[in-house]
Amino acid sequence: MAKYELAMVVNAKIDDEKRVAVVKRAKAYIERFGATLGSTTEWGRKRLAYEIQKMHEGYFYFIRFEGPTTAPNELEQTMRIMDNVLRYLIVRIDDEAEIGDPNETDVTLPEETEEAPAEEAAEEAAEAVEEAAEVVEEAAEEVKAAEEAVQE
Repeated sequence: MAKYELAMVVNAKIDDEKRVAVVKRAKAYIERFGATLGSTTEWGRKRLAYEIQKMHEGYFYFIRFEGPTTAPNELEQTMRIMDNVLRYLIVRIDDEAEIGDPNETDVTLPEETEEAPAEEAAEEAAEAVEEAAEVVEEAAEEVKAAEEAVQE
């Protein structure tokens, strides 16, 4: 038997009792197709990336189960016609896979060991501007000295 995870987005406009009934019905279908239920995780109400059936929010649920290889296909056929399920996805998972918390981030940023190329370029440009200003000042002094020499 393989392990699977059903991810589903439930209509956010229905009341809590109907939403719980939708999840219970999905669990009953999973068991009906010969699979054993695992953990169920509710991520709660989240904003959708794009509008689905004129809705901008949905409740996200993740249901893990273990069953025969025929269970996902049979479950997909049933999920396709379920009311109040906006989207669903069934994936096969590894033994070590864990459901993450959507509010938790484990992104590690690289340490700042050297300056970014843009910052280096900006510093080099500033130095070049200072050198150019010095050259212009020297040229201006030479021109002034030449004008004074001509006037004498």
